[in-house]
Amino acid sequence: MAVNLPKNELVAFDNVLADFEDMLVVAQEVEKFDMPGGPAEQQRYSDKVWRPMPYIPAVYGGFDQTSNFGDITRLAVPVTVGIHKVTPIKIGPKDGRDEASITRYFTDAAQSLASAINLSVFTTAINNATLVSKRTVAATGYDDLAAMNAIFTEQGLPGTNRKAFYSARDYLSMAGTIAKPGTSSSPLTQTAYERAYVASIGGFDLFENDQAYILPAASATGVTITNTQPLYYTPVASTLDSDNNTTNIDNRKQVISIAVTSGTVKVGDAFTFAANSGVDSVHHISKQDTGQLKTFRITRIVTGAGGTGTVEIEPPIISGGGGTRAEAEYKNVTQAPANGTALVFLNTVAAPANLFFIPGAIELIPGSFAVNADDGWNVVAKGTTPKLGIPLSYTRQGAINDLSVKARLEVDYGVGAVNPEMIGMQLFNQS
Repeated sequence: MAVNLPKNELVAFDNVLADFEDMLVVAQEVEKFDMPGGPAEQQRYSDKVWRPMPYIPAVYGGFDQTSNFGDITRLAVPVTVGIHKVTPIKIGPKDGRDEASITRYFTDAAQSLASAINLSVFTTAINNATLVSKRTVAATGYDDLAAMNAIFTEQGLPGTNRKAFYSARDYLSMAGTIAKPGTSSSPLTQTAYERAYVASIGGFDLFENDQAYILPAASATGVTITNTQPLYYTPVASTLDSDNNTTNIDNRKQVISIAVTSGTVKVGDAFTFAANSGVDSVHHISKQDTGQLKTFRITRIVTGAGGTGTVEIEPPIISGGGGTRAEAEYKNVTQAPANGTALVFLNTVAAPANLFFIPGAIELIPGSFAVNADDGWNVVAKGTTPKLGIPLSYTRQGAINDLSVKARLEVDYGVGAVNPEMIGMQLFNQS
């Protein structure tokens, strides 16, 4: 701790550090991942590490397995610590007379930083949510959660600790429906009626989210997939560069080619292939057909500016069409779409995207950065939050030229969507 730290600011910083995690509503429900090694090693690796994906070993029938032996394909995804948020302030000599006011300012600044972390986690998750539950009515309650629960269960995803975050209006709409009749003796009905509070129903822990993301309506029409790019994807763990060094490959996405009749596709658009395409989702372990169309998201416009050209989608179309062992293990659809198959968009009306996920699919990664009192700062107070280990730093320094003080409160972290096929979004009031 540096010298000349006012006692009230020290107490305020310690209180902020202790209470900071209570404000991380969304961030507390995801998985925490600590970067290996210390800060120096993290710097050497550019704050990036590859996280292993779960193995899904293929199962074959019969005694003779001569043709089925193959190498292990270990897929991995990159996560980075690349988010740094700061609340800087300049305090003039007249402003600095009320120290209690300055202390309150930085206490409120901590709330702003916590909100920024929540928004980062929520935005990363929504942008990578590939399981899409389209509802044609307003939020009603159990049926909405049951629809999400069915998606997870039929695809063989973990059945416990499922989370759902609803926008304020959809959450209250759900609570209002559950609260009718308000005289019911059910404890769930009573809390929904009295406090607009919904706890856990339909296999999910429910939370009201003060962050909102409005997914725009899709505007492109007559969109089809073409065979200019491969119609299916073959997972590959790594490749060799020109110097014969192994380089990992991120297998979460695939580039496909599309033809567009009118309008443009947008990043975030959600779609299935046509109902008669046969591109259904499968149980990730048994590979059984769920009978439900597989949902996809557009994550990047590669060429064509959203018209005829190429786009990146998530997840990739792993159908087994290439006959490799890796495809058999990571297969996620019954079959690949045929050339010219139509894309059917699910986001037909602009609406809040409500998040649901399994915690291990999203990771919050505490970062690190160097702030040392010996480098000339008048005041440095730093620490990490108790459970999540997020680094928080308070620095201030005076200027002799005008007697002002510059101060800053800051955090460093990263967010990774390591398994998009365990992250979903639910849209209401769709046509």
